[in-house]
Amino acid sequence: MTLWDSLTGRRPVSSSSSSSSSATPDTAATLSDSAPSTSFDATLDAPDASSILTSPYTDPSQLHPLANLNQQTLDYLTLEDSALSSLPGAQSALPTRGWSDDLCYGTGVTYITALTLGGAWGLTEGLNRSPSNAPPKLRLNSVLNSVTRRGPFMGNSAGVLALVYNLVNSTIGHYRGRHDGVNSVVAGALSGMLYKSTRGLRPMLISGGLVASAAGAWAVARKALF
Repeated sequence: MTLWDSLTGRRPVSSSSSSSSSATPDTAATLSDSAPSTSFDATLDAPDASSILTSPYTDPSQLHPLANLNQQTLDYLTLEDSALSSLPGAQSALPTRGWSDDLCYGTGVTYITALTLGGAWGLTEGLNRSPSNAPPKLRLNSVLNSVTRRGPFMGNSAGVLALVYNLVNSTIGHYRGRHDGVNSVVAGALSGMLYKSTRGLRPMLISGGLVASAAGAWAVARKALF
């Protein structure tokens, strides 16, 4: 060890480390020679398309949760909501399961019908109100204004009347135990009177009579056709 090595704290390189470093390439060569060699063996059986398609796991019946159950002894759930209404006179143009179906069908069909009639009324009104020599854009604007004014008005009014009518008619039929023309006329009169209840007694009676007449006509037509 020199004086400079003592001052700087440097350690001399030992001969053992040099010998180990010199032996490192020989050791690596020995390890590489002794490592087992792996090669691809083409004789191994590899899955092909036919083996995958013929596998039992590709059978849809085996993938079903009820595949291994005996269908002869299997108990099924009976949903009462799917049964049609058993009240006399309840069946109409469409099969019904109760008041909810009547409410949806009656209100929806009435709203769409009134909306269409109101749109036709607005179309005719818009064409008649605009002069024949008016520009096409002006006539189109007049028609659109009339259609959007008359169509929603008639559709909303008829939809509200049909909603109240079906609720009242279903309630009366539930307590009476049957659906007939009396239910329809009474429900129509009550619905029409309730619709105009804020206008006074005379508008109430007029509206009740009109809706009751329409409900009676529908009851006669339903009995004759269905």
